[in-house]
Amino acid sequence: MTPKKICGIGAGYVGGPTCSVIALKCPEIQVTVVDKSKERIAQWNSNKLPIYEPGLDEVVKKCRGKNLFFSTDIEKSIKEADIIFISVNTPTKNFGNGKGRAADLKYVEGAARMIAELATENKIVVEKSTVPVRSAESIINILRANHKPGVTYQVLSNPEFLAEGTAIDDLLHPDRVLIGGEDSAEGRAAIEQLCKVYENWIPRKNILTMNTWSSELSKLAANAFLAQRISSINSLSAVCEATGADVSEVALAVGLDSRIGSKFLQASVGFGGSCFQKDILNLVYICECLNLPEVADYWQQVINMNEYQKSRFSAQVIESLFNTVTDKQIALLGFAFKKNTGDTRESPAIHVAKTLLDEGAKLHIYDPKVEEEQIMVDLSHSCVIAEPEMIKNRISIHKHAYDATKNTHAIVLCTEWDEFVELDYRRIYANMMKPAYIFDGRKFLDHEELRKIGFIVRTIGKKIMKTGIS
Repeated sequence: MTPKKICGIGAGYVGGPTCSVIALKCPEIQVTVVDKSKERIAQWNSNKLPIYEPGLDEVVKKCRGKNLFFSTDIEKSIKEADIIFISVNTPTKNFGNGKGRAADLKYVEGAARMIAELATENKIVVEKSTVPVRSAESIINILRANHKPGVTYQVLSNPEFLAEGTAIDDLLHPDRVLIGGEDSAEGRAAIEQLCKVYENWIPRKNILTMNTWSSELSKLAANAFLAQRISSINSLSAVCEATGADVSEVALAVGLDSRIGSKFLQASVGFGGSCFQKDILNLVYICECLNLPEVADYWQQVINMNEYQKSRFSAQVIESLFNTVTDKQIALLGFAFKKNTGDTRESPAIHVAKTLLDEGAKLHIYDPKVEEEQIMVDLSHSCVIAEPEMIKNRISIHKHAYDATKNTHAIVLCTEWDEFVELDYRRIYANMMKPAYIFDGRKFLDHEELRKIGFIVRTIGKKIMKTGIS
């Protein structure tokens, strides 16, 4: 039977876009996204959505009020839904056993207990959040231990493979959809119902069904492999700087090998976002719990290399500016962890800003999509800066790149926003202190043209020549 109503618990980066696209492609299904946060739901029902994602506005406006709803009435939505997606946050634990590595599943557990308390009919519960292997087992145990008489549950694993900045396209044209469930008649029937939802726009050959545990591990494995490639090319960027090789040329040569491919071989200041670091640390913790220390050490090194890359880049800025940035004015262009998103979680820009602030610099920050409030929260957090009161005196947030760069000693690019390529750098150079430096942490500007203007350019993966020109 085809489901008539879907409930998505969690109105965040996963739940909002996923449910919106399902509503777009399945007009006969009523999709309701619920969340305890009244403020967040109000934003989803407004003209300014709580997250920025290219194409999301159009999808929401087309479906909202028709078959897509955002609500705080969790009880009603759970009771009416045939399928319930759990899309809540699974942050890394910051206390207790597994601190700094294990996923904190309190929100997943809370959602499962809420479903068990409210559901009065049989439900298919879909684990959408990124979780450790065998988390579905915990959800099943909670549901079955607390269920009402006559109510049964099937729990499926349906991990998301969304990249922020391209999430809508990823949902509309996925490489594959994974659905894991129990190998039983009931389990196979539940899998088939979810397959019918996706078959509205995805060919059946691209929908892979498997056991629950394989589905859960596949998500962690995919993110680990992608992060591993970034750390690999970043490790070679240090070799390039020491030898005179060009990391862009090395990446091109390696990427043309059909066995390897060119994706995720762009050296940069480091990866960020909500997934890579969190999922790899989770994988490390799982390996440690399974008494596989060598495997845990292997994946831990991917994280270590990423931290090393961010530290190397920050150190290069300080060293190039005569080994001191005290009271120097530095423009930080880009604060999101990548372009086309306003997400700052684990953003390399935070690490760079922290280092420069600790060295006494005054920062002028501009990002086209990150709100000023978010920047101040990130840089006021106790684990980032010891003296939050200094923020107001040493950080300025600007509405335009030209304002942020005026009268500064250096520009540090941390996010590869397209608009930064189109800036008038002659105008910027004329209004900067001299010598004027640009530190391109994303290797995406025209360095030769910048040198002709007069900038001293520093980037990643190219040796700095003795003349001072890299």
